[in-house]
Amino acid sequence: MNVQPELVWTEDNETRSLFWRMDQGAAVPKKVALADDTMSADTAFRLACEGTGLLWRGDFQNARQLLQALARRIDKPKKVRVKKSEAAPAVVPGAAFHTHRQAQAHRSRVLNQVLIELQGDYGVALRRAPDVRQACTQAFGPANGQGSVLSLRSLQGVVGAFEWRKNGVEVPALGEALKIFPHYGVFSPIRGEYVALVAKAPWPAAMGTHSVAFDIGVGTGVLSAALARRGAAQVVGTDLSDRAMACAKDNLQRLGVQNQVTLLQTDLFPPGQAALVVCNPPWLPARATSLLDQAVYDEGSQMLKGFLKGLPEHLCPGGEGWLILSDLAEHLGLRSRQELMGWIEAAGLVVLGRMDAKPVHGKAQDATDPLHAARAAEVTSLWRLGVVCEGHRDEGVAPTGE
Repeated sequence: MNVQPELVWTEDNETRSLFWRMDQGAAVPKKVALADDTMSADTAFRLACEGTGLLWRGDFQNARQLLQALARRIDKPKKVRVKKSEAAPAVVPGAAFHTHRQAQAHRSRVLNQVLIELQGDYGVALRRAPDVRQACTQAFGPANGQGSVLSLRSLQGVVGAFEWRKNGVEVPALGEALKIFPHYGVFSPIRGEYVALVAKAPWPAAMGTHSVAFDIGVGTGVLSAALARRGAAQVVGTDLSDRAMACAKDNLQRLGVQNQVTLLQTDLFPPGQAALVVCNPPWLPARATSLLDQAVYDEGSQMLKGFLKGLPEHLCPGGEGWLILSDLAEHLGLRSRQELMGWIEAAGLVVLGRMDAKPVHGKAQDATDPLHAARAAEVTSLWRLGVVCEGHRDEGVAPTGE
């Protein structure tokens, strides 16, 4: 039996408690202080750094301003004194990334201490509070009359996801003016270069006689839609996430390709074989700490390894596997190209070709980003993989770009 986590605090000399509605990785604060417009940002920052939850009882817009003030204090550059006589520290692979993640985790812990109470209908009983009931219903399901508490940052994320879902994200590779509508907790295809690669890669010859494709980790359904629009007679999209299943179903219906795509909630591969198996696994081998993190971080490269290991038995003769992967992990020192090639070879696969694309997102050009050097050098690739046969062994096909 699952026990619902609760936030407990004292108010008006009474002990109160409400359901703790937070994403994974966010612990329930052991201490709670009531906060309002009279609390200074310095006091709030000190309490938040100590791990005290600040249950907001003041003006909603002032809570937003407080959150911004806390962020400025966290992001303020720290002065570091280095003696000229000291030798430069040795470069440790992945050190910059891990330092960055630790800083981001600390930032999240502090900012997540500003808490908002939701009523049983998802209303917020604070002055100048927006109506978030529809956004919360989309994120959490129908209101059941149970009050709850969540961080202001989480609530902002819910509202942001509501806007993404309402307005949609244009994906030029799908066709002119076509959009994908991400749901809460499902990663948005804002980096369109990987969709463009799928739209341009040469169609496997086997698709002419066995026009079935698998989309491993369907997410929003964007790649399944791209495959269907390219002419795949049948696409099977898989995912473990309930949210992804609902999101993909919604988008495939909007794009009019729902009759070509079957969705199956399972880990990695569906039964049977396909002429084309596409997978866009999380690109960085690290532990996910939130719903959206799961689309970015793949601890131990487990999904990547599982895809490569299981691919040969799910390809029909002459079929191809398309692995879509950024080399950001290589630039960060988290995974080497040699490791990737070793896993491909160990799975009994050969590289038939590779298509590359440079990212165009804002962080790639942001020189203030702590990981700018790696992001600026990043390349996203579509690796065309086939099952090893004697002909491939003799030819020694090299993993070069096309």
